[in-house]
Amino acid sequence: MGIIEVLIISAMPVSEIRGGIPLALYFGLNPIEAYIISFLGNIAPIPLLLIFLDKFIKIACKISVVDKFYGKIVQHVSKRKRIVEKYGYIGLTMFVAVPLPVTGAWTGALIAFLLQLNKLKSFIYITLGVLVSGLIVLLTSLGFLKILS
Repeated sequence: MGIIEVLIISAMPVSEIRGGIPLALYFGLNPIEAYIISFLGNIAPIPLLLIFLDKFIKIACKISVVDKFYGKIVQHVSKRKRIVEKYGYIGLTMFVAVPLPVTGAWTGALIAFLLQLNKLKSFIYITLGVLVSGLIVLLTSLGFLKILS
């Protein structure tokens, strides 16, 4: 029970794996299941983002409200792309690996798009970042559960 919910929460840009793992543990999944299902949910939309983001943005930005919103997102993300500019693909992994708001796979894909990085390499390094982020979130969640019990 809860697997679909965990996949959906993990695939969403705001929560990603940071929300998926605690939710999975709440639903009673064991830690390994929580990690794997949340990872798969988080990483599932990333290839589509990397492949189709440019096409989607060209179409969507014809709507003025979307164009303004996209401009604000680009400004926000541009402040965070320095680590990737400095360290390249390893920087992309480091950026995604930090389990804080606005540092996940979705933002990593947007940074890769804005910097016009290779899509396959970006996917690989984003995936590595999600694996590390998930491990941090899992260990933190298990630690909190241990404290609470």
